[in-house]
Amino acid sequence: MKKESLKQFIKFGLVGVTNTLISQVVYMICVALGAHYLVASITAFIISVLNAYILQNIFVFKQDETLEKRRWWQVLIKTYIAYAFTGLLINNLLLILWIDIIKIERFTFFITDLLFRVGLVIDNHQTAVYIAPILNIFVNVPINFVINKFWAYRQKKQSGSDPES
Repeated sequence: MKKESLKQFIKFGLVGVTNTLISQVVYMICVALGAHYLVASITAFIISVLNAYILQNIFVFKQDETLEKRRWWQVLIKTYIAYAFTGLLINNLLLILWIDIIKIERFTFFITDLLFRVGLVIDNHQTAVYIAPILNIFVNVPINFVINKFWAYRQKKQSGSDPES
């Protein structure tokens, strides 16, 4: 990975931490206000992806002025599509894989014991449900980075520009 791409990936990860925090706070506020958990989840998704778009535009995938100007609304739509692909489709498929197919609860007895002692979980299945989304991060973040870098935020060469430059 080139040095610039590595720096972008690190910045992308930091934006992701912010998105996760925003998503969780919005979700909890919506639920606390009486919203159905699915409505809360969708609201959190919409707001956190909007945050991702804004921060990625400013800090991660800055517009190169020597290339064709990006259309903000196209990038925004592509950003929502990218996050829907990983955040909804791949994320849920991986949850099924970890929880129902691999049954990671078979490997979580030690963690369950620790969490049970502090009153956070009651059984291994509940621990697996908490751990599975963490495992998903290691799959989703690199996929999201590639989709956003090479599709959502991609810039074309300006038409009529000198091919030698």
